[in-house]
Amino acid sequence: MKFIPILLVISLAITLPMKAQTFSVSGSVKDMDNQSIPFASVFLLGVADSVMVSGVSADEKGGFTIQNITPNTYFIKASYVAKSSDLIGIDVSKDVKIGTIIIDHNIENLDEVVVNSMKPKIERLTDRLIFNVENTVVSQGSSWDILQRTPGVIAMQEDLMVRGQKATVYINDRKVQLSSQEVRELLDNYPAGHIKSIEIFNTPPAKFDAESGPVLNIVTNKNISMGYKGNINSTYTQSIFPKYTLGTSHFYKTEKLNAFASYNYGQRKDFQNTESTTNFMNNSGIFSRWSTDYDKTTRAKNHTAQLNLDYVINDRNTLNLASTASVSPNKEFDNTQFTEMRNAGRLLDSTFITESDLLEDKNSISVDLTYKLNFKEQGDLKLNGHYTKYSRTNNQNARSDYFDTDNQFMRTFGFYTDNLQDIEIYTTQLDITTSVGSVDFETGLKGSFIKSNSSIDYYNTTNEEQLHIANLSDDYRYDEEVYAGYLSASKDWGKVGFKAGLRAEQTKSSGFSASLLEINELMYFELFPTFYLTYTPHDDHSFAFDYSRKLTRPRYEDLNPFRYYINESNFSEGNPNLRPNFSHNFNLNYTLKGSYYFDFYYRDNGNYISTLAFQDNQNLVLRDITQNVLESTSYGFDFNYGKTVTDWWYLYTYISIFHEDETFVALESNNQTVTNSVDGGYIDFTNYLNLSKDGTFKGEVGITYLSGFMEGSYTKEETTNLTLGLRKSLWNKRAVVSLQANDLLNKANSRISSKYLNQDNAYFVKPETQYIRLGFTLNFGNFRLEDNQRDIDKIERDRLDSN
Repeated sequence: MKFIPILLVISLAITLPMKAQTFSVSGSVKDMDNQSIPFASVFLLGVADSVMVSGVSADEKGGFTIQNITPNTYFIKASYVAKSSDLIGIDVSKDVKIGTIIIDHNIENLDEVVVNSMKPKIERLTDRLIFNVENTVVSQGSSWDILQRTPGVIAMQEDLMVRGQKATVYINDRKVQLSSQEVRELLDNYPAGHIKSIEIFNTPPAKFDAESGPVLNIVTNKNISMGYKGNINSTYTQSIFPKYTLGTSHFYKTEKLNAFASYNYGQRKDFQNTESTTNFMNNSGIFSRWSTDYDKTTRAKNHTAQLNLDYVINDRNTLNLASTASVSPNKEFDNTQFTEMRNAGRLLDSTFITESDLLEDKNSISVDLTYKLNFKEQGDLKLNGHYTKYSRTNNQNARSDYFDTDNQFMRTFGFYTDNLQDIEIYTTQLDITTSVGSVDFETGLKGSFIKSNSSIDYYNTTNEEQLHIANLSDDYRYDEEVYAGYLSASKDWGKVGFKAGLRAEQTKSSGFSASLLEINELMYFELFPTFYLTYTPHDDHSFAFDYSRKLTRPRYEDLNPFRYYINESNFSEGNPNLRPNFSHNFNLNYTLKGSYYFDFYYRDNGNYISTLAFQDNQNLVLRDITQNVLESTSYGFDFNYGKTVTDWWYLYTYISIFHEDETFVALESNNQTVTNSVDGGYIDFTNYLNLSKDGTFKGEVGITYLSGFMEGSYTKEETTNLTLGLRKSLWNKRAVVSLQANDLLNKANSRISSKYLNQDNAYFVKPETQYIRLGFTLNFGNFRLEDNQRDIDKIERDRLDSN
C-alpha cells in the first residue's frame, strides 16, 4: 500500500497551486429608492431555457459574487420576498462587474425562479447523460417513479438496470448504501419534487468506486435564499391492498447555518402471487410434474428520519453533517403455498400445503461528516468520514402438510429458523478538485472498513419440539478492508475534449464459517483506468468514445453459506467461494443536432456474479445459488430523441436493441457448460402534456415495451406498461395534487423460464404493479426556498442484504 502516501504527496504537490478557467460575476442589489437589499437572492439563468445555472445570497450590504462560471451568455436576476428584478443579459468571457440590480417594489414575482417547463430536457456531457426533470410533470410523485422513467433505465422488480447491468444509485454524488429492496423503499418515500435532474453515467469516472457499475446520480435542488420553509406531504396508493405515506420536512437557512430535518412514515400491505412449475427429469424424460400457487402477503411499517446541518465557518471553510435513521419493526410475511405433484402422465400423485410466517426487524443509522476547503484561487478540498450501523433479525416458522390423491393426510414437516445479521461500515475519503491552466484535475484517497457478523439457527419442529440441526446452522464472520486512490485530468480544445483517469484499489478480505470450519481470504491490488474522448467537428455533429475497467464485489448476504428455505424442497443458499469479477466497458456515441443521440456499446462482463437456479432431479429439490459464471458479454444500440410536437405536447422516444449472454457451469447437469442468451429490444414513448395556459396543470402518458430479458439461468418474456400521470398546482403553487396510474393494460409482468439439458422450470411473479396513487403536498413558510436535502451514501452499503 505504499502507493497511497506517494499518490497523496504527488496529488497535493500538483493540485494546490492550480487555477481553473472560470470567471465571476459581482454586483449589488438595491430597491427603487437606491437602498441596499441585504440577503437578496441572485440567480444566473441559461439563455436558451431560463433554467437556473447558479445562484447566491447577497451579503448584509446587498453585495454578491457568483464564482466558478464557465464562459457563456446568461441572464441574471435578483429576487426578494416575492419580488424580482428584470432579466439582464450578460456575456461572461472574463470577470464581470455588473453594477447594481434594481428590484421594483411594484413587481410581484409569483414564480421566482420556478420555470414552467412541461418537458424534461436531455443533455450530453463528456462522461454522462443528464435528464432534467425539475418542475416537469414527472417531478410529482416519488423518486423511484422518476428513475423508472429515466432514459435507458429498465426496472426489473427491485433493481434498476442500465444496459443489462444493475445500476448504483447516488444522491448528490454520494452512494445510497442500501440493498436493492431498501433503495426501492427509500426512493418510494423520497419526494420527486426535490429532484433537479438525473445523471446517467454508463461509464463512471475515476472518482467513483471501481465497483459502481452504471451510476444513476440524483441531483437535488440547491439552497439559495435565506429563511424558513416546510411542507407536509402524503401519498395514498390503491392496488389490491391500500398503502400510504405521510411525511414532513423543514428547512431553515441563515447566513452561516443551513438546517434540514425530515420525518417520513409509511405503512403498506402488499400482495404477490407466484405460479411456478418444475418438471423433474431422468434418462427417460419427465417423470414428475410439480405446479405451485404461492401467495405472499407482507405488512410493513417504516420510519425514516433525516437531519442535515451545513455550517459556513467563513468564505473558504464549510462543515456538513448528514444523518439518517431508518426503523422497520415487526415486518410480517404470511406465505401460503399449494403444490400439486403429478406423474409423467399428468395424473395426480399427491399434494402439499406450506404455511410460513416470518417476522423481521430491520434498523440502520448513518452519520456522515464532511469538511470542505475552497482554495484561494480555484478548486476545493473535501475530507469526509462516514459510519453506518445496520442490523436485521428475522424468525421463520414453517410447516408443510402432505396429502394423497384422495386428500387424505400423509405426513407433516416443520422447521423454525432464527437469523441475525449485524454490519458496521467505516469510511474516510479525501477529494481534491482544481486546475492548472486549462486542464482540470480531480484526485483523492479513500479507505473503507467493513465488519459483518451473521448467524442462523435451524430447528426441526416436525414433532412439535425444536430439535437443533447443527449442519444447517452456522455463524459467519466477514471482514473487508479497501484502500483506494485516484487521479483524473480533463481538457477541452474547443472541438476536441479529453478526460482520463486511473483508480488504484488494494483489497483484503476474510470470511470464516463456524460450521464449515473454513477461512476464505482474498488479497488483491487492481488498477481501473477510465478514458473519454469527444470530437465536435460541427455544431450539428458530435462524436464520443469512452472506456473503463470496473469490478463487482459479492454482496455480504451472498457470501454467507446459509440456506433460506421456502419449504423443504425449495431454498436459496450463499456461496463463500465467490470472487469479485472484472469488466471492460466500451461506448461509442454520436449526437446529431443536439437532439438525436445514438449510442453503441460493448461490455465484457468477465466472471459475472449471477444468481442461478438448479433443480436436483434425484432429490426433487429446487435451489438458487450465486456463483461466478465462466464468461458474459453485453452489446447493443441505444437511440434517444425528444421533439416538441406542439406548444403543449412534447414527445420523448427511447429505443434500445441489445444482446446479453452468460456461460455457466450447470451444477445439476454433470457440470456441463451452458450458455443462456437473449436478443431483445426496449421501447419507451412518453408524452408530456401542458394542459393549462399558466402551466399549473400538466399530464404524462407513457408506454414501454420490453421484448424479453435474461436473469441468470432464466429468460424473461415480453412486458408492456402503460402509465398515466396528472399534476395540478394550487393556491399560487402553495399546494400540489397529483394522480398516477400504473400498468393500465395489466401486462407489466411476464413468465420467466429456464429450460436446458435436464432442467425445466418456470415461474410467473405477479406483484401489485397495477395501482392508482394520489399525492398531496402542502408548502408553508417561504416555500420557494431550495433546501440542502441530501442523503448519506457509501458504496459499501449497497452490498447489504436485499431480503
